[in-house]
Amino acid sequence: MKFISTRDSGNIVSFEKAVRDCIPADGGLYVPEDFEDKRRWILYTDEKTTFSSIAGALTSAFLKDEFSPIICETMATKAFSFEPSFKKLDDRLFSPELFHTPTGSHKDFGIFFLVNCLETILTLKNENAVFLDATIGELGASLARAIRGKKRLKGVLLYPKGMVRGLEERDYVWNGGNILPIEIDGTEKDCHNIVRQIFSERSLVESLHLTVANTANIGRLIPQSFFYPYAFSRLKKQVSGDIFYSLAPGNYSNLVAGLYSWKVYLPLNGFIIPMTDEIKLDMHGNCQIMDSIVSLENRDKVDPASPSNLERLEDIFRTESLMLKNFVFPADVDEAAAVSACQELFSKYGVYADKNTSLAYAALKAKEELTDEDEASVVLIMRDHPALSSDFIRHCLGESPDMPDFVSAALSPVELGRPYASCTEDVLRTMKSIFA
Repeated sequence: MKFISTRDSGNIVSFEKAVRDCIPADGGLYVPEDFEDKRRWILYTDEKTTFSSIAGALTSAFLKDEFSPIICETMATKAFSFEPSFKKLDDRLFSPELFHTPTGSHKDFGIFFLVNCLETILTLKNENAVFLDATIGELGASLARAIRGKKRLKGVLLYPKGMVRGLEERDYVWNGGNILPIEIDGTEKDCHNIVRQIFSERSLVESLHLTVANTANIGRLIPQSFFYPYAFSRLKKQVSGDIFYSLAPGNYSNLVAGLYSWKVYLPLNGFIIPMTDEIKLDMHGNCQIMDSIVSLENRDKVDPASPSNLERLEDIFRTESLMLKNFVFPADVDEAAAVSACQELFSKYGVYADKNTSLAYAALKAKEELTDEDEASVVLIMRDHPALSSDFIRHCLGESPDMPDFVSAALSPVELGRPYASCTEDVLRTMKSIFA
């Protein structure tokens, strides 16, 4: 499989190039050039097929032109010592829980896969690379766990001062670890601006071998497409009719990954999502991406610090416009609907649902005429551990779930006791002194 830029279809690169130089010079995002039909393969999976086996088989299918099947399967299977849990809530409602991971976040699947792929590539090339990301959430804790013990990779994490979380002493580069955390004397926005400024200088990116661990990197997004065949492998013997997936769009990476799954191997009838400012319905009731009103030539470059995958979604719509405008079903739901959905999920199924899951369930309820028409089954995607959304759940239910130790550890505040950086030059100076 080759990859092309959303801004220049003539910019065709390998997977290795796409994950190492993850932001094309033209300012777009890398997307798959084409897809090989693997629908026959998925028929051989069942409830006994492990997530790592699915990941290995699909990685081999995607990357067989660059790496041997053994290397592909090793990259994938080494990444996943964990897998989703799949639950049947009732005869037509099912849910994969994507939070049974080292930090309780679905991000772990993408980050662990990306890290293992890059470490393998860099070992074969005898080269090194550095992740540069701004974070106040789970990304930092996830990257620190994924990158432990790796020989070819380091991670530079920019935090607003006082917001370092989820790291351990052994993670720090000055203790022999792989993470260089830098506290910025400023806000999260200031951290993002520093990342943007550094990535705007191609010479810096190339000389420091920089990449990102967020979903601007196609290597972070691809493994999110593994969630859907895993769910189908558990589902296919239990249902015989239509199948819809309901999910909160977030930065649209899971929706894009789901559509990639459909193009390659996944039988389904559509995606139900809460309407957002960027994805609405047109006058004919079809899905519409508002950004599409502005031509690519008149847009800013993709943000390497806080990416949106709308441009990748637009790319799919351009090639599959007739199908997809009747394949993604946005529903207009609000905060009150999310609260009601949270309460119903708990009262009917005993499920603690975070706000994203509650919005997805509210969207599903709003589109019941779509799923009831042929008694379709629905897969409700639960992305992150509900303990990460304790305030919302307590507001809805008057109680909240217990927080497991592994989630608590990913959220624990850390004091670095090192000088703050105040500007891009300070960050570069620190990076160069460490990685020289």
